[in-house]
Amino acid sequence: MSQLDPNKFKLFTGRANPELAQRICDYLQIPMGRGRTELFPDGECLVKIEEDVRGKDCFIVQPSSHPVNGNLMELFIWIDCLRRASARRITAVIPYFGYARQDRKDEGRTPITARLIANLIERAGADRVVSIDLHAAQVQGFFDIPMDHLHAGPVFCQWFKSLNISNIVFVSPDVGNVKRAQVYANMLGGEICIIDKRRKSGSEAEAKHLIGDVAGKSVIMVDDMISTGGTMTDAVRMLRDRGVKEIYMAATHAVFAPPAMERFASCPFTKMAVTDTIPIGSRADAIRDRLVVLSVADLLGEAMKRIHLDESVSSLFKGEGFHGRALSE
Repeated sequence: MSQLDPNKFKLFTGRANPELAQRICDYLQIPMGRGRTELFPDGECLVKIEEDVRGKDCFIVQPSSHPVNGNLMELFIWIDCLRRASARRITAVIPYFGYARQDRKDEGRTPITARLIANLIERAGADRVVSIDLHAAQVQGFFDIPMDHLHAGPVFCQWFKSLNISNIVFVSPDVGNVKRAQVYANMLGGEICIIDKRRKSGSEAEAKHLIGDVAGKSVIMVDDMISTGGTMTDAVRMLRDRGVKEIYMAATHAVFAPPAMERFASCPFTKMAVTDTIPIGSRADAIRDRLVVLSVADLLGEAMKRIHLDESVSSLFKGEGFHGRALSE
């Protein structure tokens, strides 16, 4: 890989996931941009860039994970700070895009918050956005600036292949996830089954029916995120009742909002893989022996390098695609 010119390419990080930003820098073989975020006693953010960025191609890494609103506000301030410091181009790298579930009005008198966040990012001064596995692909259309929507498929496929599983069935944990299951089935070979999920509230969903045959087979369930874990744990129990041998789960974004860990601690799944779009820390200690964390740093780093060099980003996902690396197993 050709080394980037650190005089033209600058990568900064907010406080949401500095470990991921550092892994991206390691892949690109560049130093982290010098800057910091400070908090005033009343909680206001102050961003200070400590090097010249005039005329530079600047990237700011900041997923909008918990605390969602605080991390988003910090992202807006970073973008504004870079703009006022005369950066040539500002790319907001948002590995996990919060509020993406609010992508439409599904009942009266509700907002389309994903569009609002897109507007705020643009208004702050971003020239481009990079994200991974949006909850709803149509969120790309909410931006009037270039938006690179990456997917973690190649990273997960590498892990799936290492498991040497036979007689695979890819199960979609809900009807809206069928296309994702189809993509993995096409890449790795296998059948597809669908679980009919009914959402009761924002934190509770119930698996109702299973469409397809899973008895005696090994199941892989892939989703874009695991939030409270209700969908996945209900699906696991339904699949076990139908005679499934092994159940592997994978999700790009490990949101793990309460009571996810309480649910997974007693859930009879075999193994779960997530990525480092959101820092996990000690939140998943209850299932640490069954959890694999895969890094998307190389994927993001390669995409950022290609954006800087005006090369194709979509070609990352052609053929064998791009592989990630395991941080823990």
